[in-house]
Amino acid sequence: MDITIHSSMLPHTDPEASLAFYRDNLGFEVRLDVGYQGMRWITVGPPDQPETSIVLHPPAVDPGITDDERRIIAEMMAKGTFAMINLATKDLDGTFERLQAGDAEIVQEPIDQPYGVRDFAVRDPAGNLIRIQERS
Repeated sequence: MDITIHSSMLPHTDPEASLAFYRDNLGFEVRLDVGYQGMRWITVGPPDQPETSIVLHPPAVDPGITDDERRIIAEMMAKGTFAMINLATKDLDGTFERLQAGDAEIVQEPIDQPYGVRDFAVRDPAGNLIRIQERS
């Protein structure tokens, strides 16, 4: 089999704030910016990885989701417990400093984890948890 990861989905609550975070703070390129009925789906990704993307989407737009489920999703997003993604960089300290200077919500400063990686954690404007690990 030849299976690759094409895209991951993360919800956004403010497309402009999410766009600024992923494009301006993380340095991702915008691949698609699609509007439909007042909503936006924004596809971003690292410039040197054209086959891998993150799709930032309006939360709870599936017509099969109930109002109670939409409320729960909104509550979980506000607490930062709904979605997360792990990213990696060769320059962990530089990336941390750039995000900290850009007013990102820092959850955990760079730390050597007991399971063998060094990483830090931030939240994007929608509350999604992003752990950034150091890669060699």
